[in-house]
Amino acid sequence: MKGVKGMKDSFIDSLARVAGIRIDPKRKFYSATPEEILCGATTDIYFVRTHEILSELGLINTPVMAEVFCRREGVFAGIKEVMDLLEDKDVEVWALPEGSSMQGKEVVLRLKGPYGEFGIFETPILGFLASSSGWATAARLAKEAAGEKPVLCFGARHIHPAVAPVMERAAIVGGCDGASCILAAKLAGREPQGTIPHAMILIIGDTVKAALAYHRLMPPDAPRTVLVDTFKDEAEEALRVAEALGLGLTGVRLDTPGERGGVTPELVKEVRARLDQKGYNHVRIFVSGGLTPERIRVLSEAGADAFGVGSYISGAAPIDMTLDLKEVNGTPLTKRGRIPGETPNERLVKMK
Repeated sequence: MKGVKGMKDSFIDSLARVAGIRIDPKRKFYSATPEEILCGATTDIYFVRTHEILSELGLINTPVMAEVFCRREGVFAGIKEVMDLLEDKDVEVWALPEGSSMQGKEVVLRLKGPYGEFGIFETPILGFLASSSGWATAARLAKEAAGEKPVLCFGARHIHPAVAPVMERAAIVGGCDGASCILAAKLAGREPQGTIPHAMILIIGDTVKAALAYHRLMPPDAPRTVLVDTFKDEAEEALRVAEALGLGLTGVRLDTPGERGGVTPELVKEVRARLDQKGYNHVRIFVSGGLTPERIRVLSEAGADAFGVGSYISGAAPIDMTLDLKEVNGTPLTKRGRIPGETPNERLVKMK
């Protein structure tokens, strides 16, 4: 196993194996590798204790049925990774299709098989679903606020790079039209989208010069959307860039920092009016910077055409998921406070 010594090609099913884990001193990052997730290294220790005790008692292969329910409504995501985790396990799986809306307390996943086949993976199963569903839900709310107008996820810079692709892929599942993170977009079967950073304009020294360089050097299919808040008044820069690129200009991006008041409806209205007055009706206004569904609605009404949403999606709270055993040895049985036996949900689809 890359990054952990002593556990290569092993399944962590005992405390002895946990004790045998050695961290490679040359390990580059703290994030778990796929091999570490698959062997059980990211689970809670009490599931390993449970596995060892049940194995000693000859009960590890007890047939069980487990159900996972969500604590609040949202968008269901993360099931693809759960299925990959259970790919070679003797477990039957029913789940909501990815991207489905889910109601609070709804059963979103059902597992049936020997406990030893999936019990130790309860922690990563719930983690896959909780995080991705939280991000997908935030993305859905942002997209609903934007209506038919495009929403791109710009959240990768706000979270650990190991999970940034998971987050932005979940955002696309939730409804975002694209993502800026390269790996995230590729995982979702898309091409990454984005404009240019302030750094390029600052180094070149002039917004128009930067726009002309981009127009000359980038492929024809790359949208010509240019930041216009780096050096001068946004409306002034928008007109300068429009005059330089003409019909070649796709849009201008407003990302005014909070120190200057941020992107306001009044600013969007002024930029739109000044572009239209000069005949640049084709130039779209792309806005970003601390956007929430509420701000998206207001800026959309003011004339914004597209939105880059970052921290609202990346910072979304996970949707808590809970797994309960509901049957043991074919008999309805569960903890107090839950109803034993299978919970009817016709929306679940047989996955495996």
